[in-house]
Amino acid sequence: MFHLSVCAETLFRELPLAQRAKEIARAGFLVEFWAWQDRGLEAIAADPDIHISAFPGYNGGSIVHPDGVSAFLDGVKKSLAFAEKLGCRQLFISTGEISYEGKIVHPIAAHPATRWITAYKALCQVAELAEKYGVVYNLEQLNTKVDHAGYPLRYAEDVVRLIDEVGSPRIKLLLDIYHVQIEEGNVIQVIRDCKDHLGYVHVADVPGRHEPGTGEINFPRVAQALREVGYEGTVGLEAFPERDAQRAMARFREVFA
Repeated sequence: MFHLSVCAETLFRELPLAQRAKEIARAGFLVEFWAWQDRGLEAIAADPDIHISAFPGYNGGSIVHPDGVSAFLDGVKKSLAFAEKLGCRQLFISTGEISYEGKIVHPIAAHPATRWITAYKALCQVAELAEKYGVVYNLEQLNTKVDHAGYPLRYAEDVVRLIDEVGSPRIKLLLDIYHVQIEEGNVIQVIRDCKDHLGYVHVADVPGRHEPGTGEINFPRVAQALREVGYEGTVGLEAFPERDAQRAMARFREVFA
C-alpha cells in the first residue's frame, strides 16, 4: 500500500499555504511543499492534524559547481532543524536552486567531469548528515524539454548512477513520472530499472501537468508497475488541477489508493 501525499503548492492556490495544507489533510492526505524559509510555516508545524511527508531539504547553492557546494550544504544543515520540528524524515533535493518559474538559477560547471565529481563529493557529505539525523534525501530528475531547460540530471539513470556511487541507503531517487514521460518516455521500464533506488514518487499527467486521468499516461498501469516492483513508499500528487482541487485529489486517490 502506498502512502499518498498532495503538494500544497499546486492545489488550493487561492488560499494561504497553511490553509491549503489544512484542506489537504482534511481530505486524508499527507502534505508536501516546495520551500520552507520565510514562509510563516509555524501554523503548519503546530497543527497536529497536518502531517508533512516531505519538503526540499536545501535552500540554494549547487552540487554541480564547486563554488556552490558550501551554500548548498549550509541549506541542508538549516533544513534539518525544520524537518525535526515537523517530524519529517523524507526530504527532496535537486542539483541546486530552481526559481518558482522553473528556471535553473544555480551554477553548473562547464565540464561534465567537474559536474559529476562535485556532485558525488557533495552527496557523500549529504549522506553523512542524513545518517546523523536519521533522514532520507531523494534526488530528483527533471525534464529539460518543457519545464527546466539546462537541468543536469535529465534522466532517471543519471540519478541512479550518481547515487550508486555514493552508496548510501539514505540517498534515494525521487522518480517524477511527469518528467520521465516528457524527457524519455517508456515509464514502466524506467520504474523497473530503478526499482532498487526508489525513495519517493511524484505524479502528474502529460500534457498540462494535471492530475492522473487527464492526459496520455496510463496511471493505473503505473500504479500496478510500482506494486510489482515492491514499492511501498509515498506517491505524491504534484499537479495543477484541470478543474478544481477536490476533483484532482479524488482522481488521484482512485488510481493509487
